[in-house]
Amino acid sequence: MLKKVKRRYLALEIDSCGTLSSKEFMDAVWEAISRLYGEYGASQTSLSLINFDEKNKSVVLRTGHTTVDMVRTAIASITRIRDMPAAVQISTVSGTIKALNKSLKQPPLKRLP
Repeated sequence: MLKKVKRRYLALEIDSCGTLSSKEFMDAVWEAISRLYGEYGASQTSLSLINFDEKNKSVVLRTGHTTVDMVRTAIASITRIRDMPAAVQISTVSGTIKALNKSLKQPPLKRLP
């Protein structure tokens, strides 16, 4: 019998000078994870982008509950995105998007297609 996959949602804030696209941000995250944990570690994270708000520079990522610490460490190690100085802070971690929205006190997030 297969076990149900438990997921965690991470709310992030990007502090950078310029504007970023979701692809540039995710490339930086994948690069940080691969640098710290290699390809095998990166494949275990099952990381996916849920929401990217370019205007407010906020991001929501989804990962497995067993790899939250790996993803948090990799995100903390990001210092440059697209050759620009940048820092990424983790606002909160939650088990559901509904609880994440509640803790951030913002309207419900729209998922990316």
